[in-house]
Formats: sequence, C-alpha cells, structure tokens
Amino acid sequence: MSDATLAPSPTSSPARWLVVLIPYLWMVLFFMAPFFIIVKISLSDTAIAMPPYVPVFDGLSAIGSFFSELDFENYLFLTQDSLYVNAYLSSLKIAVISTFLLLLIGYPIALSMARAPVSIRPTLLMLVILPFWTSFLIRVYAWIGILKPEGLLTLLLQAIGLYGPDEQVQIYRTDIAVYIGIVYSYLPFMVLPLYAALEKLDGTLLEAASDLGCPPWKAFWRITFPLSIPGVIAGSMICFIPITGEFVIPDLLGGAETLMIGKTLWTEFFSNRDWPLASAVAVLLLLLLVVPIAIFQNQQQKV
Repeated sequence: MSDATLAPSPTSSPARWLVVLIPYLWMVLFFMAPFFIIVKISLSDTAIAMPPYVPVFDGLSAIGSFFSELDFENYLFLTQDSLYVNAYLSSLKIAVISTFLLLLIGYPIALSMARAPVSIRPTLLMLVILPFWTSFLIRVYAWIGILKPEGLLTLLLQAIGLYGPDEQVQIYRTDIAVYIGIVYSYLPFMVLPLYAALEKLDGTLLEAASDLGCPPWKAFWRITFPLSIPGVIAGSMICFIPITGEFVIPDLLGGAETLMIGKTLWTEFFSNRDWPLASAVAVLLLLLLVVPIAIFQNQQQKV
C-alpha cells in the first residue's frame, strides 16, 4: 500500500473543519444568541423593575412557565399604532432615496478612479478612505456647523452674493440635512465596492466596441454597467441596510418631523424604558432587512 493511500484525505483534515466551524461559531455567539435574547424579551411583558420586563428566564426548570407566559401583544401593538408603521415606511423611503443618491454620486467617482493611471490609484483610494480616520460622530457634528442658519454655508452664499446679509439657509433640522449627512457619511461604502468591480473590467472590451462604431454612452450601458452590477448590488446593500436603522444622523441633523425607526427604537429603550416593545421593533426591523436579502441571494445562486 502506497504512502498516498495512507495519507489522510484533505477533506477529513481537522484543520479544514476548524476553519469551516469558526465562522459558524462566530455567527452563533455574536448574532444568533443575541437575536434570540431580543426575541425572548419582545415576547415578555413590561414591568417596573430591573430589568424592566417579565418573565425572566431562570434555568431549565422555568422552561414550561416561560413558554406559558409568552405573548405577542407587542407585535400586535406595532401593527395597530400608526407611529411605528410610519417610522418603518419613512426609514425605507429615506434609505431608498439615500442609496440612489449614493449610487448616482459614487459611480462616477469609482469609474474615474478605475480609469485613472495605475500610479495614482492608491492615492485616490486613500482619499476615499481618509474620512474613516476621523470619528463618525465628529464628522456629523461638523455638518451642524455647516448647515445651521448662521453656519458656514450661509456665510459662503452671502459672500458670493446669492443671499442677502439678513437671509439664512434653512436646511438644518430638515430631511435635506439628513440626506446630506447620510450621503457624506456612507459615500465610501458605495465607492469601494464599485471601484473593486470596475477595476477588474477588461479595457479591451471597450476598445473593441469603439472599433465597431459603438458610441461611448452605448458602450457604457451595454458593457461597463452590466459588468459592474455585482459592485452596484454590494454597495447598495452595504449602504441600504445600516441607513434603514440609522439613528445618529437623523437625531443630530433631522428635525422633529424626521421619523426613522432608529430614533423610535432609541426612544422606546431609553426614554420610555419599554424593553419588550423596543425588542419587537428591533426584531421586525431585522426581519424586514434579512428576509429580502436572503431571498435575493437564493435567487442569485439559482441563476
């Protein structure tokens, strides 16, 4: 019998199984376990206590009483109160519009980076990543100084004569300010996946299209854009998901009428101290985002 026959198969190597197992353990510990804790709290009742809900799961002996005391009144309340329905719809609207604006702005940036000389691409990439070197909170606070009525934007428009000395820009505490803050903060997350997809594009395809008389705009829509679809999808998903649950930007830049589910979730947790209802809001938000993504990925695998 040869040594090759006695050698262990690579598919049965313990190291291989360890590599495969680590991501699943990570998901169980840091996603599934917290998620089930939130689900359990969402099925509890509010109480004036610490923690502010019942029942509290206390060992295996309490399994029977635990399940007997579960109820779905928090989820029913979310469907009956228009505040939460409007918050979900408003968050989705803001996320969709913001993602579209990010794609509209980020695609030309990524395309120009991908077509720039190879020697300066690392510099351009560094300029895109540079905002990450500053705290996210500080960058959002900086926009307050720019957008507030007496801020830098008003001074600039007054200096170039577009506004009079007594006129002010009324953008701060509006939805427009929220869109500006979101687009500025999430632009690198859109540009980087697009750049990764566009950089791999074979330039000879565009040269062949040009030789065959295809105008540049048609070559873009028939060659460049279809081949960059994976980057478009990745960038859109990376931006859309966190924007839907965004809290900091609408809280600092938005007004009282800016309704997003992230602000509603924070209010329920820390102001109203209604942990079961807040947990139900979080569970529905997660399902609202995860289920369509899972369906989309399943369809992509079938293609």
